[in-house]
Amino acid sequence: MSPRSPSLIGSLLGWLYTAYATVVFCINTFILICPLILVLPGQTLRRQLGAWGVRLGMLLMLVPFRVRGAENLPAGPCIVVSNHASYLDGMVMTAALPTRFSFVIQHGVAQWFYAGRVLKQMGYRFVNRTSARAGAVQTRALLRDIQAGESLAIFAEGTFKAEAGLLPFKNGAFLLAAKAGVPVVPVTIRGTRQLLGGAKTRFRWSRVDVDIGAPLPVGGSAAQLRDAARAQILALCGEPDTHLPASADDAIDPNAEVA
Repeated sequence: MSPRSPSLIGSLLGWLYTAYATVVFCINTFILICPLILVLPGQTLRRQLGAWGVRLGMLLMLVPFRVRGAENLPAGPCIVVSNHASYLDGMVMTAALPTRFSFVIQHGVAQWFYAGRVLKQMGYRFVNRTSARAGAVQTRALLRDIQAGESLAIFAEGTFKAEAGLLPFKNGAFLLAAKAGVPVVPVTIRGTRQLLGGAKTRFRWSRVDVDIGAPLPVGGSAAQLRDAARAQILALCGEPDTHLPASADDAIDPNAEVA
């Protein structure tokens, strides 16, 4: 056997897995689960189906999926913040969190064909980060929702990049938590960047782990909550720190609009 044979076999197996996982993902997500979400009555039932569908897809794709620390989620309203490395993260968090959590998503996603309709049917929230006025109106509505007892899930980086690394956290989630007086729960996702993250266009096998941390103490400032949540996630995510040196942009005005 030539020295190149093991690498050739590995490459072939990798492409076979890509083909298999792509077919399974597309059939499970776009043909079975999403159409049902569009027609089922009731937001809770739709979210339950979404979570069940993600877990089924992971199983069929041969992806070990583990959630630890679910007991750390408070019974009352809270804000979950997590890292973000892949378009799969929203699906993974749908399966990891109870149905009472509403996800906060960039407004542009609402315009995506098919996926946007599905997310609207699941009752998720959309925030416009390109318009200060629209964003302020939407986030004030989020604040009212939290004060009324709803829980939110937010990707604190706001986006992800092709290169591995934890980006600086946006301030909005922590301003919401500080103003509403609810706990922030740091959650760490690992494995989705390898599975289908960054600039990757094909599936590569990886296990996926979600670690739900203990709630941060209520009463801290938005900046304290942000820094404490990021430190916990950075310690567990296995990716480098891409935070820029501290600057005036890192300061949080406690009287600022939650946008």
